[in-house]
Amino acid sequence: RLVREFVAQNNAVQIKHVIQILSQEFALSQHPHSRKGGLIGLAACSIALGKDSGQYLRELIEPVLTCFNDADSRLRYYACEALYNIVKVARGSVLPHFNVLFDGLSKLAADPDPNVKSGSELLDRLLKDIVTESSKFDLVSFVPLLRERIYSNNQYARQFIISWILVLENVPDINLLEYLPEILDGLFQILGDNSKEIRKMCEVSLGEFLKEIKKLPDSVKFAEMANILVIHCQSSDDLIQLTAMSWMREFLQLAGRVMLPYSSGILTAVLPCLSYDDRKKSIKEVANVCNLSLMKLVTPEDDEGDDTSQLPSQETADRGTPDTENDSSLDNISVFAPRSSPAAAAVTLNLDGIVQVLDRHLCEPTTGMMTRICVLKWLYHLYIKTPRKVRTHCAGPGSGAVCSHL
Repeated sequence: RLVREFVAQNNAVQIKHVIQILSQEFALSQHPHSRKGGLIGLAACSIALGKDSGQYLRELIEPVLTCFNDADSRLRYYACEALYNIVKVARGSVLPHFNVLFDGLSKLAADPDPNVKSGSELLDRLLKDIVTESSKFDLVSFVPLLRERIYSNNQYARQFIISWILVLENVPDINLLEYLPEILDGLFQILGDNSKEIRKMCEVSLGEFLKEIKKLPDSVKFAEMANILVIHCQSSDDLIQLTAMSWMREFLQLAGRVMLPYSSGILTAVLPCLSYDDRKKSIKEVANVCNLSLMKLVTPEDDEGDDTSQLPSQETADRGTPDTENDSSLDNISVFAPRSSPAAAAVTLNLDGIVQVLDRHLCEPTTGMMTRICVLKWLYHLYIKTPRKVRTHCAGPGSGAVCSHL
């Protein structure tokens, strides 16, 4: 009643004074009952302010968020309830304070008390509704916080993070794809969670991102995510490895030669998979497509020098690798690599890195037979497409086992 009177009088000074008393002398008091009263008072203040509450949100929110850390679970529950009422009245006006609200909620998502957790979920749903219906969400300032929180090992915190990513992915005015390089590694880590529900949620989220990548390849930062995929393509977790390998397949086919500088890393991840048995048949099949796609990216244009007297005839160069002489598996893979593309033009083949990987697999006694066969096909392919670079490499010191095979 008092606050409503001050609102009618447009007396901002007295309104702030009331909020300050409720905050400092009650909500932040040393006495639990005073803190409860202060929280209820702040929520009542917000309700009395109505549409004007947006002018005082910082003063209303901060003491409530402090109570999120209270040792008494009942106080934490009261804080949830108070903040729910504040946010419900303010609606879109709370968005400038979204990061502090998200930070507080992410901690309560893992609260051991079921009542507090239930209260935080109600507040979480309300905040998601507000973000979904608003066009003023500040994604730029939110991403650093998301990037930090996504590495939490707590199951409930991970579930909270993924639920928000799924919501943001489905808001038309929010382009989360632009910031995917900053959260992709964290998403793959969450994909390995022990909870089936969280793994499924993360799988859905990654699937939505991949659909968007296929629709909007021109706006995707392929190069910034290539090494992230290389790392997770080597995961011991089958779901992570299969998902990362599937992403790599799409990247190779959508980005084309943009991926060429990452060839050695891609081969490091892909080659061992080619010797997998039927227990990992799906991974093996996707890895094989990745390998063929990468092989097709290497062209005679990657060779150096102007003198063509030592180059194989065009008929020989067009023949491809031994596995493509009698079938069209390589030719059937579409790789986007337009010669006019600035990104493609700037890409150069790092033969040394590729050869080091091939050499390591030839020398390693545990290398599987199918992997060895693939290495030999790669050597033949490199010799046909880039003979000058191959000869230069073999003439240099420390040329390794590869050159002895050549």
